[in-house]
Amino acid sequence: MKKFLRIISLVCVISLLLGFAVVTKAEEPSASIDIQAKSAVLMEQSTGKVLFEVNSHEKLPPASVTKVMTMVLIMEAIDNGKISFDDLVTCSEYAASMGGSQVYLEPGEQMTVQDMLKAIAVASGNDASVAMAEHICGSEEAFVKAMNDKAKELGMNDTNFVNCNGLDTENHYTSAYDIALMSRELLKYPKIHDYLTIWIDSLREGKFGLANTNKLVRFYKGANGIKTGSTSKALYCLSASAQRDGMQLIATIMAAPTSSQRFSSASKLLDYGFAQYAVVRGVEKDEAVGEINVSKGMYPKVKLQTAAEFNLLVEKGKQGSIDKKVNITDNVMAPVEKGQKVGDIVFSSNGEEIGKVDVVTAEAIEKITVGKVFNKLVKRWLNARN
Repeated sequence: MKKFLRIISLVCVISLLLGFAVVTKAEEPSASIDIQAKSAVLMEQSTGKVLFEVNSHEKLPPASVTKVMTMVLIMEAIDNGKISFDDLVTCSEYAASMGGSQVYLEPGEQMTVQDMLKAIAVASGNDASVAMAEHICGSEEAFVKAMNDKAKELGMNDTNFVNCNGLDTENHYTSAYDIALMSRELLKYPKIHDYLTIWIDSLREGKFGLANTNKLVRFYKGANGIKTGSTSKALYCLSASAQRDGMQLIATIMAAPTSSQRFSSASKLLDYGFAQYAVVRGVEKDEAVGEINVSKGMYPKVKLQTAAEFNLLVEKGKQGSIDKKVNITDNVMAPVEKGQKVGDIVFSSNGEEIGKVDVVTAEAIEKITVGKVFNKLVKRWLNARN
């Protein structure tokens, strides 16, 4: 049976590759875009600014676009060191029982976190999603609670998750705006693009073929994610991302009547954004800002950096220039904590303030004491002798 399913998966991959075509011809820039879906949002990733929206806060079933949040929590767990890409994940009987899109995991079968992520991002595996939920939180129920907690943290006020894979169930909903918010969060992890941009791949040492359900990854210039979803209740949904000329856009589509309409609608949104807008860079997060003196510290100076990034989204042809003024104190008294605010950078355009970013210490500096000075001198002496 398993061998038969693998053969079927390879046939499906070939069929998808040969049978799909999507039109991505650029639209003329317009404030009115023909979107063939019940709800839609276009958002710029670095600023979070909404460039276009239709029924953006309507609560609708998201189908497998739910897995955007599942991947957010997976990447967060990896980033925090709770799990690693090489960890082995064991599939439970419950995870193996999931219907819909799957990679046909068997109870007791093991895959690495890396392969599970591939199964989720590329093949939209419901079984892999539940297996990862159980691996991280012990149960899908606990993982779903973490999903809803993260949604609140991100300001996703139109959302309630009941499962981690998006299978239709009562009271499981989100909005196009909230999908853009969690997609924006997912894109903060650069490594996720290794999975979101896969076109074709395989699992089980090449025996199980995969084809990306997000066809824009193959057919839209600059596309780099994110996730599709479809059920009889949700219809056709999509969170699509693309990057050109240093600008990252997110287009979310909910309840499109057909699969091709969700892709064409997302393409229209992305075309509009790239044609009409540009990002002017201010500063990057953790960008060096020099150093200041430290009074009564173990070291005489402390390095400074920016606490966040700052970008300005502007209409094309109106970029102008951003002026920035650095305001920092001359010195600071030890002890100094890492991340301690010592000033800010104020950004302005045409004489008007448009934003600011805190300047913070890049390291901790202890307060000097006689004992610490003695230890320091001893270490220097020993190093010199060696």
